[in-house]
Amino acid sequence: MANIELNEQELGRRESLAKLRELGINPYPAPLYPVNTTTREIEAGYKPELGNFQDVCIAGRIMSRRIMGAASFMELQDSEGRIQVYIKRDEICPGEDKTMYNTVFKKLLDIGDIIGIKGFAFFTQTGQLSVHAKELTVLSKSLRVLPIVKTDADGTVHDSFEDPELRYRQRYVDLVVNPQVKDVFFKRTQIINTMRQCFNEAGCLEVETPILQPIPGGATARPFITHHNALDVDMYMRIANELYLKRLIVGGFSGVYEFAKNFRNEGMDKTHNPEFTCVEMYCAYKDYLWMMEFTENMLERVAEATGGVVKQVGGNEVSFKGPYRRLPILEAIKEYAGVDVKGMGEEDLRAVCRRLDVEVSPEMGVGKLIDAIFGEYCEKNLIQPTFIIDYPVEMSPLTKRCRYDDSLTERFELFVNGKELANAYSELNDPIDQLDRFEEQAALKSKGDDEAMYIDYDFVRALEYGMPPTSGIGIGIDRLTMFMTGAESIQDVLFFPMMRPEKF
Repeated sequence: MANIELNEQELGRRESLAKLRELGINPYPAPLYPVNTTTREIEAGYKPELGNFQDVCIAGRIMSRRIMGAASFMELQDSEGRIQVYIKRDEICPGEDKTMYNTVFKKLLDIGDIIGIKGFAFFTQTGQLSVHAKELTVLSKSLRVLPIVKTDADGTVHDSFEDPELRYRQRYVDLVVNPQVKDVFFKRTQIINTMRQCFNEAGCLEVETPILQPIPGGATARPFITHHNALDVDMYMRIANELYLKRLIVGGFSGVYEFAKNFRNEGMDKTHNPEFTCVEMYCAYKDYLWMMEFTENMLERVAEATGGVVKQVGGNEVSFKGPYRRLPILEAIKEYAGVDVKGMGEEDLRAVCRRLDVEVSPEMGVGKLIDAIFGEYCEKNLIQPTFIIDYPVEMSPLTKRCRYDDSLTERFELFVNGKELANAYSELNDPIDQLDRFEEQAALKSKGDDEAMYIDYDFVRALEYGMPPTSGIGIGIDRLTMFMTGAESIQDVLFFPMMRPEKF
């Protein structure tokens, strides 16, 4: 930081900082300040006839000032909103010493400084709700200049802080000058709380599983690799928590769930971040049909909790009111690509891909070839919530075979606005079948598919002790938040999205 050149305003703030200290004012005092209300509480509850809010203590940032003679106005912003503050010299400086007003407030404080105000609520002659200051305390001197976003009389915004690169990299500034951004994150918390309530009502226990794992299991994805010095072994950042949660079902829990941070060493775009949040939930003695109904009911409740079942998503109006359409994946390919691929082997599928101009690579097996056709021709058409069901075995190495066709599996993926939102199974609990499918994945890995699964022998051993019939689901919280808030980029629903490191 010593090599950073300071501009004139930043140098001026450092001079003000030094002068505050010369006056015996600590610009960064001890953290305890007796805040007893917020701007929102004052706005919602102040009634002059009740004589309430007459002993107010609030704190926040100075966002604007109108300095006059012996009296001035400023706008103070706390975590919940803004309020006007009336500052009168003789009120905050009742004695002969007027330094706090004439020098500190008028000359040494700046936009962005954090202060505390004690006083009382009132309406000005123009009807503006305000706090009449009786005491002012400096709580934190800001050494950098905030972008000042202004709105003129016509409602036109000037000097807005909108550059995505700056907003995502300096989220702390974004939240201060664009306080409406907070609404997305309040809704994100509402989403998680509503889902947690649904899981708890279903009798599931919230648990925690390892983030550092010896085998990256539970999904087909490229992991991040690290090294554990004490054990002198390579470890993997969690790509999914599925296999650990199913071990707990083996251990006797009837239902478990976890909101987990997962990490996948893959590309970044508007709907993918290498670090993301996913919830997985597993219930014993349930199947994927039960899970579809549960998911419909839960997402309907989540949508209601965040403003209503109908959402504007990427320019489309999407209703989360159940029931949702259920469409077998092979039927979807027939409907949207015009090809019946049921029963086709690898070479026939490659021929179909060539004919349909679907890009493929040599290491791709049957499952990935079908997935490539589906991704190219079907996903974009699935705007309203749609369960794509009954995937071929080759696409679903952890899923129970379909009860009426053992070439298919009891799996669904939920698509909304052309994007996958959830993935769910009737879980495979046959240890011999599971080992066979792990070995098929290992064969794909040997062909160069670096997203194919590793063989987890301990998980197979767990299944050999017996896992009851179980249904499980994984839902991406970041993407769900995008759908529920209308955000167009995953970066808008993450406080600190992954970015290339900044050079200082």
